[in-house]
Amino acid sequence: MAADLITKIYASALSLLLVLPSAALGFDTLKTSRTQLSADQKSLHLLNRITYGPRPADIERIRRIGTARFLEEQLNASAIDDTAAEKRVAGLEIFKMDNGEVLAKYPQPNALLRASGELNNFPQPNAAENGQTAADLRERREKLRKLYEENGLRLPARIQPQITANRVLRAAYSERQLQEVMVDFWQNHFNVFAGKGVVRWYLAGYERDVLRKHALGNFSEMLKATAKHPAMLFYLDNFQSVAPNNVQPRGAQGRLAEAVKNGTLTPQMRERIKRNQGITDAQLEERISRIRQTLKQAEQRPQRGLNENYARELMELHTLGVDGGYTQDDIVEVAKAFSGWTIADPRGTRKIAEIGEKVKTADGSMPERRVWQRRPAAQLPADSGEFYFNERQHHKGPIMLFGQKIQEGGERDGLKVLEILASHPSTAKFIARKLAVKFVNDTPKQELVDRVAAAFLSSKGDIKATLRTLFTDREFYATENYRAKIKTPFELAISSVRAVGAETNVGPQFISLLNKLGETPYGYQAPTGYPDTAEDWVNTGALLERMNFAIAISGNRIRGTRVNLSSYAGMSDSSLLDIAVVKLLGGEISPATKDSILRQMEQPLPEVSIPDGNDADEPMVRPMRTQQQRNVEPPKAFKVVSLVLGSPDFQRQ
Repeated sequence: MAADLITKIYASALSLLLVLPSAALGFDTLKTSRTQLSADQKSLHLLNRITYGPRPADIERIRRIGTARFLEEQLNASAIDDTAAEKRVAGLEIFKMDNGEVLAKYPQPNALLRASGELNNFPQPNAAENGQTAADLRERREKLRKLYEENGLRLPARIQPQITANRVLRAAYSERQLQEVMVDFWQNHFNVFAGKGVVRWYLAGYERDVLRKHALGNFSEMLKATAKHPAMLFYLDNFQSVAPNNVQPRGAQGRLAEAVKNGTLTPQMRERIKRNQGITDAQLEERISRIRQTLKQAEQRPQRGLNENYARELMELHTLGVDGGYTQDDIVEVAKAFSGWTIADPRGTRKIAEIGEKVKTADGSMPERRVWQRRPAAQLPADSGEFYFNERQHHKGPIMLFGQKIQEGGERDGLKVLEILASHPSTAKFIARKLAVKFVNDTPKQELVDRVAAAFLSSKGDIKATLRTLFTDREFYATENYRAKIKTPFELAISSVRAVGAETNVGPQFISLLNKLGETPYGYQAPTGYPDTAEDWVNTGALLERMNFAIAISGNRIRGTRVNLSSYAGMSDSSLLDIAVVKLLGGEISPATKDSILRQMEQPLPEVSIPDGNDADEPMVRPMRTQQQRNVEPPKAFKVVSLVLGSPDFQRQ
């Protein structure tokens, strides 16, 4: 049924774009008629599933060493020399910083301007509301750029391009291909959204210290790492989760608020506050007035308490699955276990305050500063942007989960919950099914899922052992699973880069095209992560964008990305296609697709839409000179490569 749907939609999309006859678009035409896969088909199948698409050299190598050895090499990724890929990402400085350093180096503009006393000297971005013009906003951007540059800072707009560039460059050029595929798998399994609050400031550490570190490690350890990471704590709001009736006043300001609330502010306390904080009577009275107003407003708001978001997604999406046998009562109990799991200075306020005191204006002067009262660094529970456990906000008392009483106390309550969930049979089945959908087909057989789940349980969540069971199972190489998966947009883009041997610095145009395809890292708002089945990606608009990308990359129309097709020069149409099929499809193409491409060789390709991108968002990788004119590459080679990359055959893996 899925294949019929894909065929119809692809026929519709490409007939609009290329006027290809629908007979060329049958997705079932590459299905093997054999009762079992040949040795070459097994090699191609494994390469298509555990890498981001084979390069010609990969096919030759796996033929030489065999699928079993190639699989073991990929499972033991740390033993693979990946120096070349590391050099490509060496300029992405954000991955060399801890969370606090990122918050300090890429401060939020308004927070920095407020801390430096410069806020009133800059036009604000809400032009429609305050009558500012486009020129005012351009002035703001230019002044901000200069302010950041002169003070050795970087604009937050440069964070996400580095995140995307790192993922693309590693996926395209790393020799540790299975590790990179699993980084993508776990990123969607433990999804966080870059667009929520300060999550993007935490993404480099999340990918480096959690996803990539544990991608082929132990599931329980990765689960614990995700639970503690500020990216997850902020995304699912757990950093704000407080056990009911367990909120304590914090610091001098908290003690002052408590005294005002209870009417216990004595003359001695007043004098001590004025002396310690260096403020006058008038300033103290102003603070007291603000506190009274805040307390009055707080009475009208719901009291801060347990947040169930993380507890719910932990069980539904990270471990047990929606049918895993838990109840709403279990969600509440798990939320109690994680109360007090929070982030020190989550928005980097203290870091920005420190920077604000040193910021110089464009004329080199030091503006009048706002007075920031900060706790001495030695007294902070952790560095800005790091996890810490706040005992005062944690639930006191036992926790009941699946009939088991948990009374470890403190942070250990949450760790015990993670241990129980990671080893639960429902978790094994849920993870096994997701892996089977990712690597086998969209509707895997239950017998396969059961065998993979058994491996997960018996190995105590060892990811390599679980994957080894999956990839060596007889079902993995069954003929019905050959070419049975449709590439996601990210897989399509990276496999195109690898197939044509493109060189890219992942500039703004490449990122914009990836966004138009519909899948950029950490760009999915819902905690489910990007889907991994054909029905979610196959529609007319999406497939037109895929063809758009194929034409753009083949024709060197993406700034910062270069493809060399000179080896195709001087060939006949038929020879061109034969060579392209070997290089791009591993030597297999359906007769209908081949016939249609040959007929289209005499027709012009359609114009494509290439976004300009934003130079301010350039990732910090080596600049790359490219030729953007359209007549450098052999015209027919450009056509045949575009048509093959855009064909139904290349969309399958």
